[in-house]
Amino acid sequence: MSFKPANNIQDLQYFGEFGGVNPSISDSSTYTFLSAKTMFDTFEGNADGCYLYSRHSSPSNLYLGEALAAMEGTETANVTSSGMSAITSVILQLCSAGDHVISSRTIYGGTYAFLKNFTPKLKIETSFVDITNLETVEASITKDTKIIYCESVSNPLLEIADIKGLSDIAKRHNLKLVVDNTFSPLSISPTVLGADVVIHSLTKFINGSSDTVGGVVCGTQEFINELRNVNDGASMLLGVTMDSLRAASVLKNLRTLHIRMQQHSKNALYLAEKFEADGLKTVYPGLESHPSHDLFKKMMNTEYGFGGLLTIDVGSLELANELMEMMQERNLGYLAVSLGFYKTLFSAPGTSTSSEIPEEEQYEMGLTDGLIRFSIGLDADIERTYKTMKSCMTELGVLMPNKETQLA
Repeated sequence: MSFKPANNIQDLQYFGEFGGVNPSISDSSTYTFLSAKTMFDTFEGNADGCYLYSRHSSPSNLYLGEALAAMEGTETANVTSSGMSAITSVILQLCSAGDHVISSRTIYGGTYAFLKNFTPKLKIETSFVDITNLETVEASITKDTKIIYCESVSNPLLEIADIKGLSDIAKRHNLKLVVDNTFSPLSISPTVLGADVVIHSLTKFINGSSDTVGGVVCGTQEFINELRNVNDGASMLLGVTMDSLRAASVLKNLRTLHIRMQQHSKNALYLAEKFEADGLKTVYPGLESHPSHDLFKKMMNTEYGFGGLLTIDVGSLELANELMEMMQERNLGYLAVSLGFYKTLFSAPGTSTSSEIPEEEQYEMGLTDGLIRFSIGLDADIERTYKTMKSCMTELGVLMPNKETQLA
């Protein structure tokens, strides 16, 4: 693919108010005007370069939005206070009472809960489907369907969405394809593949330091204007604004995303290959055993690899918890949710980030009790990390000490 997302970020040049290499932070909630007419025009959205109130927009937020839009190849972007606020504002902007959403069945637990439990209060219904089966997706479309919603790489099962195939379906039926790209920034560029709206939780890889919660919606100028509309814009009226100080912080971290993603992916592939060779049930898009390995290769920007997420299945929740506690004790990472940190993070998603999904539905989609999701860190010596992880697994009987195969 010729699209170069990191180059687009690199090519943005900002000068601070006093010539600083970082743009000045707009530490104001409200902005003054020299004339009443300009204030009126700004309320109506007709005064470029003017700011009214930071819930509407601020220079710091627009700088970050511009950089993220460049990364995703969209006309513009709107940053928000969290990933969930980005997701919910998009769905509520595109859907009204009586509308229908088709969603991947394997998505972040918070998104699932919103579509399953909250939007029905607004008479918006959702069909959860196997997003990897395009025939099933198309067969689920009704006259009321407005959105096809998916994650590029699903949380937590790491299923891969055929974004181009889904886009073709969406266009045939005049639907919007909304893609959450949180797990695969830079590696996959959904807009290039036909997505209409791209969402990220900035909390994860893009910020990369586990100190900020944020989100972004990347799309056309027309759609972002609709989100920001003072009369009926979901982002405007739900108050999902990101704080300017946080926006400035994320923008600085975004500039190293390409380096970090390369290392996350390199380390994850190394561990995945080792774990699979040891006989562990391992899921990682970079493994040839992954059912969508070839699809990912067709979609990816190759220099950023297959991402930093992998899973293993150790057979039971009890054993998963013991292993994670031991790995934390031995300084291999943290027993914690989220992803994209410099240290490895691990959790059992069935009882954490996907706990909103009922147990019977977890079982149907293949989310087992013994599944551990790893967000692999930036370890400089990944061989050392692997050896220590393997010693933990051997000690607990996850791996046999002699044959290095998974305990039956």
